[in-house]
Amino acid sequence: MTNPAPLALLLLAILSPVRPASGLIPLLDGGKGMPKMYGGYFDEQIAKQASAAVSKAISAGKTTLEVQFPPVPNVEEAKFGTPLNQKFGKSLIARDLKIKGGYLPGSNVSRNLVAYSNVYWAKKLAGAVKGGALGGRPVGVLTAEQVNFDEIGAMGDLSRSGKIFQDKARKEGRNNEAIIAISPGGEETWDRLVSAHGQPNCPFVVMNNAYSTSYDLGNRKGFESAYYLKRISKGFVFRAFPGPWEALLEKPDGSVEVLQSYKTKPSLREVSELVREESFKRYAINNDRWMSGRM
Repeated sequence: MTNPAPLALLLLAILSPVRPASGLIPLLDGGKGMPKMYGGYFDEQIAKQASAAVSKAISAGKTTLEVQFPPVPNVEEAKFGTPLNQKFGKSLIARDLKIKGGYLPGSNVSRNLVAYSNVYWAKKLAGAVKGGALGGRPVGVLTAEQVNFDEIGAMGDLSRSGKIFQDKARKEGRNNEAIIAISPGGEETWDRLVSAHGQPNCPFVVMNNAYSTSYDLGNRKGFESAYYLKRISKGFVFRAFPGPWEALLEKPDGSVEVLQSYKTKPSLREVSELVREESFKRYAINNDRWMSGRM
C-alpha cells in the first residue's frame, strides 16, 4: 500500500502561502526608503530602486533626468582601495562586465574603480531607460571618465559607448536613442550636452556627476532628480521618484532614521544642520563612522 504521507506533504507545500523572510529585498523595485549601507551595493537593492525610479519618471513624461549616488561603497576611500571596495571590484564589477584579465593589482579597473563601476550602474539602468523588457529604444552610454570599453565584454542593454563631446560619439547617435551620460561635469554644460548627444523626446540621464557646481542638492537645470542619495555629515539625503526628499540620521550602529520628509527639494544647508544638530543632541561626539569602523 502506498504511503500517503509524502503526497500530503507535497500538497501542503503547494497550497501553503509563501511568506518572504523579513529583510529580503523586494524582487522588483528594491523596496521603499534609503538602501541599506552597504549591502544595497551587493544585493542589487540600489540597482532595483534606481531602475524603478527612472522607469516611473520616464512614464510620467520626464525626459531629462539626474541619477546621483556614490558609485562604490566608501567612495571617499576608493583611491586607497579598502577591503570592501576591493570586494566590490572583484566580485561584482569585473565579473558582471566580464572585464578582460579581471580585477588585478595595477589593472585599469582597480586603478579606476569609480569609472568602471559607473559603467556597471549604467548597464543596470539601461533596461529601464530603454522602456522595460518590451522596450525597443537603443541606449547609449557616454562617459568623461577613464574607461577602456575594449576591455568590457558584457554591456547588456547598452547598445553603444563613447566619450562625451567627442565627434565620433556625436556621429554615432541614432534616431530614438536614449543616452546615459556619466559624470559629464558642471551642470552649466548639461544643456549643451543634451544638444550634442540627445534625441528629441528621448530620455537623457545624467548619472553620478563627480562634483556639483551649484553646491546644493540636485541641480538647477530642471533635470528631474529621479534617484538621489548623498552622504552628509552624520547622515544622508535620499529621494526616489515620485517620493519625497528625506533627511536621515545615521546612528552609531549604522542604522538610519528619517528625521524629516520634504515634498519639495530642501536646501543642502537646511538638511545638513537638521541632521548634524540632532546627532549632537542625541550622541554628542559619540557618533563617528570613522572611529567606529563604519566605512
